[in-house]
Amino acid sequence: MTESNARRVRGSYTKGRAKRAEILRYAVVVFAESGYRGGSLKEIADGVGLTQAGLLHHFSSKEQLLAEVLDERDGADLNRLDGERGWAFIQAVADLVRHNATVPGLVQLYATLSGEAVAEDHPAHAFFAGRYRRIRGLLAEAMHAAKADGDVPADLDVAAATVSMIALMDGLQIQWLLDRDAVDMPAVLDAFLARLRAPAR
Repeated sequence: MTESNARRVRGSYTKGRAKRAEILRYAVVVFAESGYRGGSLKEIADGVGLTQAGLLHHFSSKEQLLAEVLDERDGADLNRLDGERGWAFIQAVADLVRHNATVPGLVQLYATLSGEAVAEDHPAHAFFAGRYRRIRGLLAEAMHAAKADGDVPADLDVAAATVSMIALMDGLQIQWLLDRDAVDMPAVLDAFLARLRAPAR
């Protein structure tokens, strides 16, 4: 390959990555506002100046796009947790639940797609399996640090507490989506954390 051809390839690759990032940023906004059913590929394609076929040139399927929208949101959430450790990290995760109550469309997208992705042949199956492994690891690390700091009981079963906290957050999201007036996600999670910490503090 000549140097000029190599520059063209690099330029095309860079433009493709930039367009992909633009699509993801716009899709996060669309799904945050409109939800899983309300947000359409056509709306996203129009918003970034592409046809639907052009949009899917950057993603293998709608499901892959949706999973990467959630991954983009996760990246923003992790930035909010940056620098926190131990109990402060756990509390910061709980604070994300408060933030989630302000973006019901993304909560709906997550709840719907994660349920569909339990099928092993689903395009987002690997994404969700990896996401849960990553979150369990981060929370377990924080809980071990909280034990060392004396913020939770020394005999806390970290694995069970980690899985329980994630299950509570996901279950709360589903109940909240079905009946927002009856379910106060932050309050319920705060009560769980207070019980988790009570014997130590």
